Amino acid sequence: MEEYRVRIATVDDLPSILEVEHASFAHPWTEEAFYNEIVSNQFASYLLIERDGELAGYCGVWVIIDEAHITNIAILPSFRGKKLGEALMREAMVHARKHGADRMSLEVRVSNAIAQNLYSKLGFEHGGIRKNYYSDNGEDALVMWVML
Repeated sequence: MEEYRVRIATVDDLPSILEVEHASFAHPWTEEAFYNEIVSNQFASYLLIERDGELAGYCGVWVIIDEAHITNIAILPSFRGKKLGEALMREAMVHARKHGADRMSLEVRVSNAIAQNLYSKLGFEHGGIRKNYYSDNGEDALVMWVML
C-alpha cells in the first residue's frame, strides 16, 4: 500500500472533513456538529488519514474512562478499496488504547456487509441489534465490540 499519514483533526480541517462527509452519507453531519466535537467534546478525537497530501478520510473516536466508541468513519469514494479504512481503524484502536480504553464499540448498518467484514477482520464481534437506529430510513444497527 502507498504511504499514508494519520493525524488529529483541528478546526482548520472542517472543510475537508465536510467534503468527505457529504461524499459518503445521504444525511451528513453538519459543520456545527463536527465543530462541537472537535472544540467542545473533551472525550472526542477525530483522526484524519491523508495520502499524497490529500485528506482521504476521517474517524471519530470517543474515549470515556476505559471504553472507546467509534462515532463515525468515512473514506472518500476515490480512495476506497485501498485499505485506508482498515489502516484508519487500526490507528483509532491504537489511539483508544493509548488513552486508557480496553474495549471499543461501534454501530454499523445491518445492510453494510463490507464494513461488517472489515470490523470482523479487526476482531470486532456482534454484540446486539439497535432497532430502528438510523433516522433516515429506520434501518437497524448491528452493535459490534472488540477488546483492545
